[in-house]
Amino acid sequence: MKVRYEDIRPDADSSFRILITPKLNDFFYWHFHPEYEIVYIEAPEGTRHVGDHISRFRQSDLVLIGPNIPHLNFDYGIKAEYEQFVVQMREDFLANAFTSVPELAGIHALFERARHGVYFFGATKEAVGRRLRRLHTLAPYEQFIEILNIFQVLATSPEQDLLHSSPVGQHYSLKEQQRLKRVYGFIEENYQQPIGVAQMAQLTHLTKAAFCRYFKKMTLMTFTEFLNQYRINQAKKLLLLDKTVTEVCFEAGFESLSYFNRTFKKVAGENPLHFKKRHSG
Repeated sequence: MKVRYEDIRPDADSSFRILITPKLNDFFYWHFHPEYEIVYIEAPEGTRHVGDHISRFRQSDLVLIGPNIPHLNFDYGIKAEYEQFVVQMREDFLANAFTSVPELAGIHALFERARHGVYFFGATKEAVGRRLRRLHTLAPYEQFIEILNIFQVLATSPEQDLLHSSPVGQHYSLKEQQRLKRVYGFIEENYQQPIGVAQMAQLTHLTKAAFCRYFKKMTLMTFTEFLNQYRINQAKKLLLLDKTVTEVCFEAGFESLSYFNRTFKKVAGENPLHFKKRHSG
């Protein structure tokens, strides 16, 4: 698991970056970046995990994410064929224009709502999805105009809702980012062994209380919630290798079968045996 600050650079001759179906579905990529991001994905089903909002989507999803909101890659765990289109813009994209061009007032308000995370549904999702699919085929100037048109559609659409009631954007210092990388790296290497908050506090040179506050601030989850989620994701992979539920429980780092079953159902929405049967054959 490589969970980190994502360094994003615009495409050549452009003020934004376009990604087409980045193949990250085998990676649990929990990350953040200071850029705004539009994600449109078409897949049978998947997970929408933005900040502390976790839900499932079916067929397609369209989300606008504001700066520094931690989120999971939308294609994580998808085994079927899928397509994904991502547009990333710097945090100061259109910032000067917002204060001097009144015609952009609606888009400015949309960008403010993006700090909560926004998802779109219905005809808006379908129409904008079609436009994002063809965005990369346009020349740079036409891309810029089309992006503005897309933002205007999103800004004026009634088919939208916030993922969080309060803004969740955060600004992380380099020291905080490096500390988080150490924690994630340790989990990646040692998730099969007992890992406690005291151990993580020592690793990050913080007191236990300070570490708990820090980790919740950075990930919007408690350390135990995050560790359990990571272990359950590993457990899913082991179940798909036809291991028994008991084998998977201990190989994924759980010390109690009953606790494993409860945690798996809480994270995955079903018990491990049902998950295994549903994906077998």
